[in-house]
Amino acid sequence: MVSATLTEVAKFLKPGITTLSIDTMAETFIRDNGGVPSFKGYHGFPFSLCISVNEVVVHGFPSKYELKDGDIISVDCGFYRNSYHGDSAYTFAIGDIKPEVLQLLKITKESVFRGVDQARDNNRVGDISFAVENFTFREHGYGVVRELVGHGVGKKLHEDPHVPNFGKRGDGKKLKEGMVLAIEPMINLGTRDVHTLPDGWTVVTADNKPSAHFEHTTAVRRGRGEPLSSFAPIEAAETANPELNSSYYTVEVAATV
Repeated sequence: MVSATLTEVAKFLKPGITTLSIDTMAETFIRDNGGVPSFKGYHGFPFSLCISVNEVVVHGFPSKYELKDGDIISVDCGFYRNSYHGDSAYTFAIGDIKPEVLQLLKITKESVFRGVDQARDNNRVGDISFAVENFTFREHGYGVVRELVGHGVGKKLHEDPHVPNFGKRGDGKKLKEGMVLAIEPMINLGTRDVHTLPDGWTVVTADNKPSAHFEHTTAVRRGRGEPLSSFAPIEAAETANPELNSSYYTVEVAATV
């Protein structure tokens, strides 16, 4: 259902709409499908979605800001139903996007699957962290945000363990089959440094360059991690929406790192 909500967002996006209208639409969809927005009221967060545009990394407030051609917009969604939370994020490109920004989206999206691949029984959290950092920073030179991390997810929205997007192989908590993690690289085009705006929530890049964010709720398995959320319906809606730029491409099954 969290993927279905993001699919509705993909259908709805276009230049000229406000980010607040996206939040309103998504909350209606969540409640109409028997769910509760996981984020609304969480530690006082006042909206159903985190909507982060361009240099906003995460936790952006929906507002009267109108989307325009050239924007990228990260939408982070939580869906609570039947005593469990789903948590997923996707970054969309509106219209004509600079090639270097499209490349950032492509690499960040692929890095999720690099992390998912390492969510294996008897691996450690650091194996996920290393896979993401090695691909995004060492291979491509992007800034990997350190102040914000992935996490366990289940009956609570945020559970142990923390899942950083940087680290060393073999470090951290040992993974066991059946654990569920939110793996969510937050990757910047420029510096990894960020700061929080006075609202206490909105995190932006220190150099005001764009940031991308993709996230899968992922089950730890013996062979490789299993994404429980899906990008496939989101991608189909993204491709069908002429206002969105889906010219970048990534593969869901990444090679072992």
